Amino acid sequence: METQLESQDSQNSDLEIRRARTSDGVQIHALINKYANQELMLPRSLLSIYENIRDFHVAVIDARIVGCSALHFTWGDMAEVRSLAVDPEAGKRGIGRALVEANIAEARQHGLVQVYAFTYVKEFFAKLGFHVVAHEAMPRKVWMDCVNCHKFNCCDEVAMVLNLVDGADPEPFDVSQVNVPTVNPRSSNRG
Repeated sequence: METQLESQDSQNSDLEIRRARTSDGVQIHALINKYANQELMLPRSLLSIYENIRDFHVAVIDARIVGCSALHFTWGDMAEVRSLAVDPEAGKRGIGRALVEANIAEARQHGLVQVYAFTYVKEFFAKLGFHVVAHEAMPRKVWMDCVNCHKFNCCDEVAMVLNLVDGADPEPFDVSQVNVPTVNPRSSNRG
């Protein structure tokens, strides 16, 4: 899904939103970790970028990656918008909005009923129609992803949801759908 963004503003005439390619991996990694180093988003390893390259859309100006975002499927009817980053040198050109709109369009193509994001910039996502929910309202995310995060017990991100189909909710969560870590009380008493 490669598109040249239509814009009345001539400064966006050179902006392209397209699917990421493996050759974009290093630039995506650098952009994400520029923000991660400032603790404005979670870091991603280069391996993680390559393993999930098909999740990503990128914003390109003059052959340079100036933004990225990923749509990561977490169940048959829902996905997470993650790793949204825009190079501050690219200016306020609607790049973040265009990337998330590409993620939402892809989610609709797959017939998903909900997309969500864990974010520090809730105002941005609110402008796109997302609304705030409690972390507990996102059990798949919590038990598949968050449980492995170094911020699990002190998460300061805001959970936000966008319902794509009026009146439809994602499939109810059942803990048997994930591998929840358990402790065997007998093994912890060995001395």
